[in-house]
Amino acid sequence: MIWYPYEQMKTMKSPYKIVNAEGVYLYTEDQKLIDSVSSWWSVIHGYKHPELNQAIETQLEKFAHVMLGGLTHESAQKLSNKLQRWLPGDLDYCFFSDSGSVAVKVALKIALQYYMNREKTQRTMVLALEHAYHGDTFKIMAVGDDEDYHFVLKAYGESKNVVHIPTEIDALEQTFEEYHDRLNCFIVEPLLQGAGGMRMYDISFLKRARELCDQYDVLLVFDEVATGFGRTGNRFVADLVLPDILVLGKALTGGYIGHAVTVANRKVYEGFYDDNPSHALMHGPTFMGNALACSVALKSIEIFESQDYMAKIHRIEEITRREMEGFSDPRIKEIRMMGACICIEVYDSNTIKGYQQFAYERGVFSRPFLNYLYAMVPYVIKEDELLKVLNTMKEWFLQYSDTTN
Repeated sequence: MIWYPYEQMKTMKSPYKIVNAEGVYLYTEDQKLIDSVSSWWSVIHGYKHPELNQAIETQLEKFAHVMLGGLTHESAQKLSNKLQRWLPGDLDYCFFSDSGSVAVKVALKIALQYYMNREKTQRTMVLALEHAYHGDTFKIMAVGDDEDYHFVLKAYGESKNVVHIPTEIDALEQTFEEYHDRLNCFIVEPLLQGAGGMRMYDISFLKRARELCDQYDVLLVFDEVATGFGRTGNRFVADLVLPDILVLGKALTGGYIGHAVTVANRKVYEGFYDDNPSHALMHGPTFMGNALACSVALKSIEIFESQDYMAKIHRIEEITRREMEGFSDPRIKEIRMMGACICIEVYDSNTIKGYQQFAYERGVFSRPFLNYLYAMVPYVIKEDELLKVLNTMKEWFLQYSDTTN
């Protein structure tokens, strides 16, 4: 029996069974659905992309996987070299892993050990944002600020080594002033907090964070697992403000295979590079640098570049703003838009209860959560398909005045 994610198994409704997928569409036995959430924001090229399929098939003829412990292979080397050339600044050193959560864990582990290697043993604290989500592994839950993790607080209490702040410059400055000599890093989802409620904030906050991290010798970590590869309307937010450590996942492989990478700058890398074996990074996921994942990631980046995906993303934002700006309903608290993301936040979660089935019947797959109805569409979506997604969202509020539906 499958134990499904984020569900109370006793009361969950049956999931939709997918029998095929192609382009932006998911197919059940009785319905054709536009995937408005890109399979948790990862399938940026759509499904069954011929070039991505071919990249995997070509690699598969050689081998599917070898470990990176004592071995290496061309696909991992090529992907690492491509990221070194493609990413901003001196974000040159790639540590691969098999999921975004693990890659964030690696980033936090690197940040802590960086200071331990330098005998700065008081640097045990992490600064993070309120409403943060950085994954579901155990230690990462302490850095996150998700209400679904409250059982951890009940069991262990709040972590003494994590401080959460709002996205306000005054709070940022006050916290650095109080804790700077104990912080090893400040980790953020830059500009767009995904699973924490699609919360969006201004670049000025990140610019000030970079200044304070430089001033107080604190590492700045960008978790761009969700925001990377154009989702905010920027290729990477790291192009605007340069972090010390960057984490990528989800769209890295175009949604084909779980894979992620933690990328460090030269300063961080050199904090591990010496003759002392205890200063090595002792971490090694079995499937890090998986050959199939690296091959499809390389092709995914090539398509992103050659087909001008940033233009596609800007067009998605343009259409979304044109269609949604000015739309209102007394049950809606706020409509937020950024890049290829739109979120409708409602006051009462009951307002969007039943929306998933409503959308299904109209040919759209959606997955609202808590008080948030959102879309993060594949970048290859056509205008008429995007309009169908947006009109379905609007139709729910226009047609259903009864919030119990």
